[in-house]
Amino acid sequence: MPDAQLETVPGGASLAYREDGGDTLGRCGFFWLGGFKSDMEGAKASAIAGLARDTRRHLLRFDYSGHGKSGGLFVDGTISAWLAEATHMFTTRSTGRRIVIGSSMGGWLALLLLRKLLREEPKSAARIGGLVLIAPATDMTADLMWDKFPPEARKALAERGVWARPSAYGDSYPITAKLIEDGRRHLMLHRGQDCPCPVRILQGDQDQDVPAPHAVKTFEALRGADIALTLVKGGDHRLSNPGQLALVRETILQLAERADGISV
Repeated sequence: MPDAQLETVPGGASLAYREDGGDTLGRCGFFWLGGFKSDMEGAKASAIAGLARDTRRHLLRFDYSGHGKSGGLFVDGTISAWLAEATHMFTTRSTGRRIVIGSSMGGWLALLLLRKLLREEPKSAARIGGLVLIAPATDMTADLMWDKFPPEARKALAERGVWARPSAYGDSYPITAKLIEDGRRHLMLHRGQDCPCPVRILQGDQDQDVPAPHAVKTFEALRGADIALTLVKGGDHRLSNPGQLALVRETILQLAERADGISV
């Protein structure tokens, strides 16, 4: 695999990114948005990269600032900053029709990207042929963080501006007051979101990080003619065993073929 390339975005952050699958030859490609504290080398991103190579469809994947091989500090990150980075990478480093795939926080960012482009760059929004949201952590800074934080976490955020949140996946995560406060600017579950493109939500019923009822809230908040939620029996937050990865690949490819005009 070639080394990751670097892209400097407005604001000065240097983002690492990879391109897989080569020339799309006019076919719908893929655009990957990873999760909170994850990187573009994870199991799902790698499976989608394999799909891109197998089907000769272009995939663009990247690490947000403070993540993976990108520059910057994780504690400086906000939803606004990561959304700006996603918007830049989509509008300047990708071309043609794209299925946008977002995992966990990336699912929220995928919806925010669609909303932003519909408002500000409708021609770019029209390139989104569909969304695949994997355990989407919509409004996570409120519903999945602040509202569930214990008193000691709220006290630490108020007094020190940061709290080390325990993680089941390794070291604790530093959650900053800046992240929580900025997240309030982007909440969408109460107001809802118009989705002129197909949307597929894949959600494990045993997910402890983004519980299945939260995926239902996201599903109910979306307005569109082609929106579906699939509950995966026994699935946890990662949805990364072979059968689950096959489902992710099949779902993405179906939307890409539909965007190409292929009957599926």
